[in-house]
Amino acid sequence: MEIENKVFVITGAAQGLGKTFAKDLAARNARLALVDVNKEALEQVVATCSKSGIEARSYQVNVADESAVEALFNQVSKDFGTVDVLINNAGITRDGLIVRIKDGEIRKMSLANWQAVIDVNLTGSFLCGREFFVKLLEQKKSGVCINISSISRSGNQGQSNYTATKAGVAEMTVTWAKEMARHGIRVGAIAPGYINTEMVAAIREDVKQKIIEQIPTRRLGEPSEISHSVFYILENDYFTGRVIECDGGMRI
Repeated sequence: MEIENKVFVITGAAQGLGKTFAKDLAARNARLALVDVNKEALEQVVATCSKSGIEARSYQVNVADESAVEALFNQVSKDFGTVDVLINNAGITRDGLIVRIKDGEIRKMSLANWQAVIDVNLTGSFLCGREFFVKLLEQKKSGVCINISSISRSGNQGQSNYTATKAGVAEMTVTWAKEMARHGIRVGAIAPGYINTEMVAAIREDVKQKIIEQIPTRRLGEPSEISHSVFYILENDYFTGRVIECDGGMRI
């Protein structure tokens, strides 16, 4: 797929990987529909991308809200005339052990923290993918969906909720690729390791250093290195139904 002038819907675009994807795609003359719940930060990303001379619009949407996601894709199709690519990037964490003992008491991961992550990371990805495919089928055109999984999909201590969602996203990728190939639609995923974003910056410094020591390359990845994987999926028309692991060689 050629990137120039294609319409990209990017969720979680206000910061982290989503922000980097938007800026790097703007530099390649893509047209951008940027989605996030953080309106102020999102507008800043739109302003930055627009400086490249491309069309960029912001959409404040909770991806876990079915009616809001349906309205989003209807509005993007109306505003841009079409959709070509979805980058399913929106995600949150609510880390904690499933059960632990503290001060002699057994503490449990709350259902609220479990459900919040499931709603955004897994259900949100499902809803956005579904509505994106609907638009492509309505317009009788091909397209590409890129899901953002994680190294944590293989299981990571303190992340029962996050791990479940990222494993689910990876396997939905395989399923969707098989289902949508007959329509000329490709679906791929990227499973980043620990990347130098706001989410990782929030990790306590001593814990972060222990993580880095486990990475064979002995450093965090950079967001631009994940963008490189996005470009590979987009530009290789034979790539579908697979997950690119970009993690510096780390295995959890």
